[in-house]
Amino acid sequence: MRRHEFQPGRLIAGLVLLAGGVLYLLDATGETDAPWYAVVPLTIGGFTLAALAGLVSYAVRRDRRERSSASSDK
Repeated sequence: MRRHEFQPGRLIAGLVLLAGGVLYLLDATGETDAPWYAVVPLTIGGFTLAALAGLVSYAVRRDRRERSSASSDK
């Protein structure tokens, strides 16, 4: 199996959506009383955090590629 690169932004986005789904599931079973408008800021905040993590990891990977290509050119 081919290895793939770790993408923390996708991990965070998946965890945020999973948390939102669990909140709605708990609300449907009657365990909690989560208002619908509480999930929207949670989702938007989580997607913002995921975007920042994705941008940072992309910048780090790009910098590493540039450094390795610069060192191999010498």
